[in-house]
Amino acid sequence: MTRIVADTSALVSLGTVDDSRLFDIVCDTYEVVIPEQVSDELAETASYDDTAGRAAERVRERAASFEIRAVTLDETFPLDDGENAAVTLANKLDASELLCDEFNRLALVHASLVDSRLVTTPTLLTALVRSGVLPPSTARAWLSAMSDARSWASNAYVRRARSTLEQQSE
Repeated sequence: MTRIVADTSALVSLGTVDDSRLFDIVCDTYEVVIPEQVSDELAETASYDDTAGRAAERVRERAASFEIRAVTLDETFPLDDGENAAVTLANKLDASELLCDEFNRLALVHASLVDSRLVTTPTLLTALVRSGVLPPSTARAWLSAMSDARSWASNAYVRRARSTLEQQSE
């Protein structure tokens, strides 16, 4: 099974979809590992009474589906503790993929990875469709839900994923 390390931003994106099948599919398809710092950020985010808080709580309810690992932070890394820990853990575990939706800093995240492939949640949905795990119509609906919840209307990654999913047939 492919190992994927996930960052808080991506997990919150997954949690914005009010359908537990998405998280089940991701955890059935990948070995999902998160650093303790991401678990802590999810707990903090879940304390808010807003869309992100509810999404983080949905993810926390599924915690038995993924592994949480301790990691020592690189104090010189110029992103927050969650991204720092996720990049460090992906490199330490030689994970196949790092799932991260920190769109404003993806170049820095990408440059910090040794062998792991950087994947955004929209890209993950298209990969699940390509591999036959998810029907295109469901992926499109879930991407729309994420896009609305995360204010991704003008995001290039989302536009590209939408275009790819629109070209997929059922």
